[in-house]
Amino acid sequence: MNYSRRKFISFLGKASLGAAIVPPFLFSCGNISKPIDIESLSNERLNHLKNLVLEGLSASNQDDLLLVNGLDYHTIIKWGDEISELDTFGFNNDFTCFIPLDKSNPKDGLLWVNHEYVNPLYVSDFNYRDYENPDEHRTIEQVDKEMYNVGGSIVRIKEENGKWKVVKNDPHNRRITAKTKIQLNWNSPIKGKSEAIGTLANCSGGITPWNTFLTCEENYDGFYGETVYDDNNNASRIPSRYSGWENFYDYPPEHYGWVVEVNPKDGTAQKHIALGRFAHECCTLYQLEDKRIVAYTGDDSNNEHLYKFISSQPDSLKEGILYVADTVNGKWLALDWEKQPTLKTKFKDQTEVLIRAREAAKLLGATELNRPEDIEIDPITGHIFVSLTNNKSKGDVHGSILKIEETNGDFDALTFKSSTYLAGGEANGFSCPDNLAFDLAGNLWFTSDMSGNAMNKANKPYISFKNNSLFVIPRYGKDAGKVIRIASAPKDAELTGPWFSPDGKTLFLSVQHPGEQTKNINNPTSTWPFDGDNIPKPAVVAITGDLIEKMNKLNQIVS
Repeated sequence: MNYSRRKFISFLGKASLGAAIVPPFLFSCGNISKPIDIESLSNERLNHLKNLVLEGLSASNQDDLLLVNGLDYHTIIKWGDEISELDTFGFNNDFTCFIPLDKSNPKDGLLWVNHEYVNPLYVSDFNYRDYENPDEHRTIEQVDKEMYNVGGSIVRIKEENGKWKVVKNDPHNRRITAKTKIQLNWNSPIKGKSEAIGTLANCSGGITPWNTFLTCEENYDGFYGETVYDDNNNASRIPSRYSGWENFYDYPPEHYGWVVEVNPKDGTAQKHIALGRFAHECCTLYQLEDKRIVAYTGDDSNNEHLYKFISSQPDSLKEGILYVADTVNGKWLALDWEKQPTLKTKFKDQTEVLIRAREAAKLLGATELNRPEDIEIDPITGHIFVSLTNNKSKGDVHGSILKIEETNGDFDALTFKSSTYLAGGEANGFSCPDNLAFDLAGNLWFTSDMSGNAMNKANKPYISFKNNSLFVIPRYGKDAGKVIRIASAPKDAELTGPWFSPDGKTLFLSVQHPGEQTKNINNPTSTWPFDGDNIPKPAVVAITGDLIEKMNKLNQIVS
């Protein structure tokens, strides 16, 4: 796609800011602000944005977290840090979100952090490369360590003298792990159970209008395998892709691949069956005026789909219908066993449709997409943005960002328009878009997700981009529409989970899997965050500085 900066600004919505949609509540992956009526502001108040010029970073392969001038960071918490007398912070942190304990104090609250998967080399002192048949040499104690280090963490954090710090041993601090008992929010048992053991593969997420956390189980088949069906609908189980936990614990694959809701007050959790089972990247909620919920979520895998759940009852993630997108014809197709005769030809009831959502979506003719990952709702226009990271099987190595415009701006509409408004590639300066976040002034921030085994390789298409990065696309001023690199990750790492504090002055960000390509623990490819242990550690950082405050100043003026 030819890049047109003017066209991009128009697509983002700058030309129609006066017709801003003002939702009663907007709860999404990175932003909980209400839209701003730009035209109500005087030109004088916008001068600081018009004159703001950003000088982006050049691509770097340095083993460090690099930031543009005007920003700084400090580490809030890293793998292995104590959060209570019983618990430590988990591995490979991904999604983050922050909820103040008191709305009047944005500098004291609860931070939720996902822990997606582990590297046994560090977590359980097990190196697959040492054995021809690795699973024959693992112990259940090693697997238990791995199970503890996935899931999520709740930690209370406070900002004091400009630094965010964990409040150790706070009663809210706790771990949710692959051992935690979690209710299945459904009327029928799943594989004979109404309770699952643990959550895992926790990628991105969201929050709810009632202030609970959503964490999404993505590549669940890497832990206990998967159930597959042949042409005659006969089931068989295939082994996991990397963890091999099914050799130690006989938990059904059908208990994983869901959106999980966690209550920060007591740590209780439930898995929402009505939202479907697949490789959920995130779950972005919109609350309608009648309090019904619309939930957007994508299946992060090649040739999979974009979904939307519309509740039939207020504040429900159970009662309602799950839809899948036909982006070619602009239709939301109902995954409703009762009303879709086609689904009855293969599935015995609605429960089976939801468990096998991928098959049901394809049966209805949903559009195959290139790894739909994060989803964000523009706080000014109400348009839905979806990062399509890549699909090498179809020749799309750099990915793109998709825009969905619901008919008449109604989030419960069953028709929409879709368009690709920005494609990855050397011409646009980024590749493989992943997590998205709008800041409080409507600027679009996003991270990249180039795989570690392809970065900085001369024979790979990502050589010019070097390390994964964090980008911003300003909405206003001289740099409006430009893709600007704000941060560069350490070696092998991915920057994930961008989330702005309520006052817009801090960007919480995960640094995930630094040193992932390490083969020998005594010779790591990264030693970030340089804490003296000489091994890489995933961590959550707080990015602050004059630049973020200037870019969010629009919100501060309005509020």
